[in-house]
Amino acid sequence: MIAYCGLDCSKCIGLIATKSGSKEELEKVAKIWSIQFDADIKPEHIVCEGCKGPGRKSHHCNNLCKIRACCISKNFQSCIECKVYPCEDLRFVLDNAPEAKNNLEKLVEKS
Repeated sequence: MIAYCGLDCSKCIGLIATKSGSKEELEKVAKIWSIQFDADIKPEHIVCEGCKGPGRKSHHCNNLCKIRACCISKNFQSCIECKVYPCEDLRFVLDNAPEAKNNLEKLVEKS
């Protein structure tokens, strides 16, 4: 599943830990992300079943992700549909995860 920003949710360690059903895996991801993002991330913040569609969302995706909120408000399936692509918020993702840009470009090719 490709997220609004182009990241592949199926490769997200948070989603993988959620699907495992393992408290230990969620704790492991919380520690990794706490260091990576210099934040106090708890295991319950990790639980996520992907940013699109039904199901549980991580604390970040549900409450903090400006990209997800923007796409939902504009009824977009991804950022690639936006006239201001890539915006400043998306630029951060693309600079840190180049595969996201490739995923978004593939969505254009499919349509």
